[in-house]
Amino acid sequence: MNTRISHLIILCGGFFIGLTMSACAEESGHWPAGAEVYFIAPEDGATVSSPVRVVFGLRGLGIAPAGVDESGTGHHHLLIDTEVPSGEDLQYALPSDEQHVHFGRGQTEALLDLAPGEHTLQMILGDWSHVPHDPPLVSRKIIIHVE
Repeated sequence: MNTRISHLIILCGGFFIGLTMSACAEESGHWPAGAEVYFIAPEDGATVSSPVRVVFGLRGLGIAPAGVDESGTGHHHLLIDTEVPSGEDLQYALPSDEQHVHFGRGQTEALLDLAPGEHTLQMILGDWSHVPHDPPLVSRKIIIHVE
């Protein structure tokens, strides 16, 4: 896949967006009730043109940039045309390539240059060092069609 990705950086309040949650929730290995990572845009099944505006949603947790070890927070990673890592791979930092895009500055939006055709998008929240949380917090996978 020949994908060029440009990021639209949106930072609010310096580096933090949202409120942090209790340390107990993360340390127990469970998310606060209702914690969710999801797509605001585009919608599943949408037909779009490139560049594609992608807007990330997060409920029940806060956003912190990479390098900031703040309990109850993480930052978005976008998986393009690939699967969520599983098993032992969840213990390591997510790769950074055309299929695994890091938003380590705390971005909540991006502009993606995607080739025409069908693409899958899914998000996974990473901690301060780009490692998925335990258990991983992932969005529902969506399919978009790029004209």
